[in-house]
Amino acid sequence: MDNERENAGNQEEEVAPIDKIEERVEAEMKAVEGRAKERAGQGMQDEALEREGRELQEKAEKELEQQRGNS
Repeated sequence: MDNERENAGNQEEEVAPIDKIEERVEAEMKAVEGRAKERAGQGMQDEALEREGRELQEKAEKELEQQRGNS
């Protein structure tokens, strides 16, 4: 009975594969959004939008690196 409880506890702590995929997709979408904002900012000569896009890309890249390290 105790083993069942331990196994159930371990299963709750593990991240389901679909959740890992979902997190990766969200990070990749942030990177895409960041690139789009950066390019739009360049085209409109809007430095603030361009900076926001670069920051979003950097954040997404860090998230992706963390997820690769946890895999």
